[in-house]
Amino acid sequence: MRRLVILATATVLIAGCGESDRRTNLPRPAPLVNMTAAVQDGVIRVSPTTVGAGQIVLIVSNQSDRPQRVTFATDELGGTRGGRTASTPVIPAKATGRLTIDAREGRYAVSVRDKAIRQARVFVGPPRESGQNQVLLP
Repeated sequence: MRRLVILATATVLIAGCGESDRRTNLPRPAPLVNMTAAVQDGVIRVSPTTVGAGQIVLIVSNQSDRPQRVTFATDELGGTRGGRTASTPVIPAKATGRLTIDAREGRYAVSVRDKAIRQARVFVGPPRESGQNQVLLP
């Protein structure tokens, strides 16, 4: 019985020992933005064309007759400050693909290697607000 009391007391004392630093809550990141892109014969269409900086999910529909790799990259004409570049895996004809990118502020081009298909332009504005006080976010 004495051992049980000593063990219980030691457990309570050890559990009470913790860090003295207070935990700082960091704000949640901005909610994801879903953008859609359609690769068609002769053109790529993107919606919306303007978003705030942060994480973007680009859902691509390849409506052309050939497999395509879609690239989201700094627009050479836009002078993006420290932009990002990412590409999808090859998307088969008449199929969909997905690309997630953490985009910084600036101008971007959504393009494919096929020069017969005109690229789309996307403007990424200032960073979006935190999702800290929004409920039901993923």
